[in-house]
Amino acid sequence: MRQFESRGAGNEVRVRVMVTGATGFVGGALARRLLDDGFAVRCLIRDPSSERARALEERGCELAVADLTEPGGLGEALSAVEVAYFLVHMVGSGDDYAAMERAAAARFARAAKRAGTRRIIYLGGLGEQAGSPHLRSRREVAAALRAEGPPLTYFRAAMVIGSGSESFELLRGTADRLPAMPAPDWLHTETQPIGIDDAVSYLREAIDVPESAGREIQIGGPEVITHLDLVSEMATAAGRSGPRRIAVSDRVARPRAVAAGAAAVTAGAPEVARELGLGLAETTVITDPSGARLFATRPRPLAETLARAIDDQQNVGAAG
Repeated sequence: MRQFESRGAGNEVRVRVMVTGATGFVGGALARRLLDDGFAVRCLIRDPSSERARALEERGCELAVADLTEPGGLGEALSAVEVAYFLVHMVGSGDDYAAMERAAAARFARAAKRAGTRRIIYLGGLGEQAGSPHLRSRREVAAALRAEGPPLTYFRAAMVIGSGSESFELLRGTADRLPAMPAPDWLHTETQPIGIDDAVSYLREAIDVPESAGREIQIGGPEVITHLDLVSEMATAAGRSGPRRIAVSDRVARPRAVAAGAAAVTAGAPEVARELGLGLAETTVITDPSGARLFATRPRPLAETLARAIDDQQNVGAAG
């Protein structure tokens, strides 16, 4: 059963959907998918002159300019928006990024409720302990959105794999650039990564799944794998041997030290990689698959997901 309708130019009824974080990895992919499916997409942008913002506008997105860290501007931006995606991450914005994220989420949720937006859809992280600052912030953002705004569809995922993501850059840098890596017990924690196309498919499909409103949806790929084995799988997909593992004590290879090392080899933002690295000690697997069963999306195997990400990355490099 469809909750919202989206029609093309010959049938003028089109749902207006807002995407925040549209200049980011997941948000940009989602905006393109929504456009392809005939939705009227409005992107909340802080700097409309940026290259990514201009690319969204050229693709067909409407741009609304507002800064989530400041009051004002959100009411007009959310006018006539039926569904809003909150995909904002502020990791790397300073030591107080978690407080900034919570405040931005609450501000956005209140504005969406006042504007009559019918649903917010959010992508957070898996992990029941939320021991790292990054994962804890993801959970607190969800709580703020739920408390202050319209009904929330709260997706939770582990690493989203795809060319251009900070997580993928961290994984690729570790597999490519380290001849050896420490293997403390805490790096044997399990995770359940998902490909970008599959994550976007869930996010897009949520519009047409009214039963997902007001509930948590845990999503992931079909395989559960340790973080150490994921590095090996990445190396295999790239046609090379993975780093040699060196058994060390947890007291020697602490999460903060390993995270700093990971930040040094990534091609992405080091400060973001450092925060993501701190989350490697956390088990990030699906513990409740019931929400995902509402959806038709069936995630691809890990090997296919890694191969596709590598191909996309090579194609981008060749085009550049």
